[in-house]
Amino acid sequence: MLYLHDVWVNWFEGEENGYNVCHFHEWRKDDVIELLDQVPLIKVNSTLFHYIENDLSELPQQLLDDIYQKAYLRKNHERIQLDYCFIVTDGTGILAVDTIGYSIPIRKSRLIPRQEQLVYEMVEDHKDTHYSFRPDVKDQKDYHILSPSPVMMSGLTRKERQLKQLLFMAMDQLYTAKNTSEVRYWYTEWAPDKYETIQGLDFEELWEMLYRDLKDGWTEKHSLLCSRLIKGQPFFEKLWEMEHRPKVN
Repeated sequence: MLYLHDVWVNWFEGEENGYNVCHFHEWRKDDVIELLDQVPLIKVNSTLFHYIENDLSELPQQLLDDIYQKAYLRKNHERIQLDYCFIVTDGTGILAVDTIGYSIPIRKSRLIPRQEQLVYEMVEDHKDTHYSFRPDVKDQKDYHILSPSPVMMSGLTRKERQLKQLLFMAMDQLYTAKNTSEVRYWYTEWAPDKYETIQGLDFEELWEMLYRDLKDGWTEKHSLLCSRLIKGQPFFEKLWEMEHRPKVN
């Protein structure tokens, strides 16, 4: 088995979509970075890699058995054994994974560029390790407003992705409330030029049209609507503040 040593990781926990596992250039100075003293490296086919990267489903049991207690975390000069921690690649994408003792990829991290290059060199002449995983896993992942498709997040920065997901959370709350007047108000705020049309639409039409207008890209207009939509909601406001706090030097 292949191993990497002295690997810096920035864990993103509970992320089912790979676009939220930030690459090195988007790491922040206030992120918690850990050092893996040793970690096994596995090359798999692209189907399994994308399954691990973009889902929170059961990992193949044979894979778990292969990497069991073969990784170590270095912390305060101690070497701490980890049950199920590994680096996986399909020769293109690279991901560090820690299940924190479970059988699903709960924590995921990208690697720093120098170590990514090392992974490419190490697996260049290695064949994929074949693991069978649940045949009933659907081929096409279901995306929805609380788990947007990668297309909707393409080209956005880490901050923009976080704020867009916050906007979608507020939109989902609007849908649950089913208040036609409220959605009419917010759609008019977004598109005052459509005022006459908006007055004649029912709730479903209003919400769907507003969502269609919002779902692509991220602009100052999106940001302004998001800040107004979440006003007075402590949980949402906290998420907003986290993305707007001063950068750590």
